Amino acid sequence: MFHGPDGYISPCWYPTVRDHGKGVPTWNYAVVHAYGQLRVIDDAAWVREQSGSLTKQQESVFGSPWSIADTPPDFIERLTSSIVGVELTIIRLLGKWKISQNQPEQNRDGVIQGLRTQGTHQALELAESMEKYF
Repeated sequence: MFHGPDGYISPCWYPTVRDHGKGVPTWNYAVVHAYGQLRVIDDAAWVREQSGSLTKQQESVFGSPWSIADTPPDFIERLTSSIVGVELTIIRLLGKWKISQNQPEQNRDGVIQGLRTQGTHQALELAESMEKYF
């Protein structure tokens, strides 16, 4: 499972609740379930290669990127030998969004404003996702 932003949604963020009083709390979220064949790989060379590729990709944004070559080989060998690799051959992906899409535009706008008011990283990320979708 891969989780995107999620968060509690207060009914007081829905302008329509002020009009008719009908509203309940809910939870907005984005998630993807990946289904497939999982393979355990207990091969130090494979783990080193995957770790090196991932490190190179992630470090590429830095002005002075760190490299596995910056660390003593015996230290890397010891760490690598304790890592078990896994590989997932995906056969099906199932994604789901529950981001107030069943609400009228004014309520979606109220939810986005309420999330922004909370100001937490998770709430802001959820508000941003909703703005992109709508």
